[in-house]
Amino acid sequence: MSKHLTKLISYLLLSLGAIAMLLPFLWMIITSLQTPAEALAVPKVWLLKSLHWENYLQAWHAAPFARYCLNSVIVTIATTLEQLFTSILAAFAFTHLKFYGKQVLFSVLIALMMVPGEILLIPNFVTLSQLHWINTYAALIVPWLASTFSMFTLRQAFQTQTRSTYYAARIDGATDWQYLWHILVPANRPTIIAVAVLQLIGSWNSFMWPLIVTNSDHLRTLPVGLIEFTNDSGTNYPLLMAATVFVMLPLFVLYFFLQKYIIAGITKTGLKG
Repeated sequence: MSKHLTKLISYLLLSLGAIAMLLPFLWMIITSLQTPAEALAVPKVWLLKSLHWENYLQAWHAAPFARYCLNSVIVTIATTLEQLFTSILAAFAFTHLKFYGKQVLFSVLIALMMVPGEILLIPNFVTLSQLHWINTYAALIVPWLASTFSMFTLRQAFQTQTRSTYYAARIDGATDWQYLWHILVPANRPTIIAVAVLQLIGSWNSFMWPLIVTNSDHLRTLPVGLIEFTNDSGTNYPLLMAATVFVMLPLFVLYFFLQKYIIAGITKTGLKG
């Protein structure tokens, strides 16, 4: 098989994969601009005869989305910054510091990555109930202030930094704190940004935990707010898809501006979301 034919087949397979990945997003956008009857038509109506932009306005006013958006921003920024801070410190400790039981502790952290998050829902909920934190920002933020995945990923990135750089900085009078924030962190900026973006996406899209620990519109986040379009009489799919566009649009914008850092971070560590 010639190189040109192999390349052609590779491009064809990649194109089919891209179409398969983009098809749900296309369905979402088309449905958001249709009437309820067109959205439920079988077979699916892909060609739009008219654009119902009023669906977006109705969806925005159907629920307090401004409040949901504010809550999502607060929770996402808080959890992302705190996770980055704790993960950077932990990664530095595991790569540059010597302390008793380091390898055992790291092995335990790796083992925790194998535990499904759903198993922790009940213990975390009971703990927060005893602290009287249910339906508070603390319930949405505190359980996610550390991430084993982020610690492991940053540890792998920090290990690529030569030890001679660390020793040279210490000889020049730099403290561990100064070396961490002035040399190690800037040198691994692409990986840190990639980890931050993955955390942003996970926190922004989080549904199950905010649904469990909140019971008022004052604290609900955007993904939880989407249930407003489903009731006993059914689901209004055009409005639901319009609201879903509101939820996903910030992520698209974020990726557009940070894609070069994400790609660089993934390339450096083999990171996969």
